[in-house]
Amino acid sequence: MEISKAIKAATPKTNKPVSHGVGRRKSCVARVWLTRGTGKMMVNDKDYATYFDTEWSRLDASILSRVCPAFANYDARANIVGGGINAQADAFALATARALVAIDESLRILLRKHNLLTVDSRLKERKKYGQKAARRKFQFVKR
Repeated sequence: MEISKAIKAATPKTNKPVSHGVGRRKSCVARVWLTRGTGKMMVNDKDYATYFDTEWSRLDASILSRVCPAFANYDARANIVGGGINAQADAFALATARALVAIDESLRILLRKHNLLTVDSRLKERKKYGQKAARRKFQFVKR
């Protein structure tokens, strides 16, 4: 009994997630957990600035920290699977915004104004039979 109490006391206390949000873009799925903190963003156990290697994707991923001052009170930890870097940045921004709205519903108006809760539902068009690709036809030979 004494040993288990000592083990529990020795293990560091981790912040419990306050909220959870899911964002999707193309074939990418981002799951974000918000905990109380200082505005730090981790993506797949890396800092978001090192994970998103281009300036454009870093700006897309961190737009919430510039738009919403309430985000400075939370840390975001994300698990992102699939898609490319730009789609992952968009999915991360959507998931973070959804998680923040789950905490405070009054932020919905501000986030909606900046299009952070709008889902970009564009997907790749399927390939059709009798064609080379979705719209590209096979080369036609007249003679």
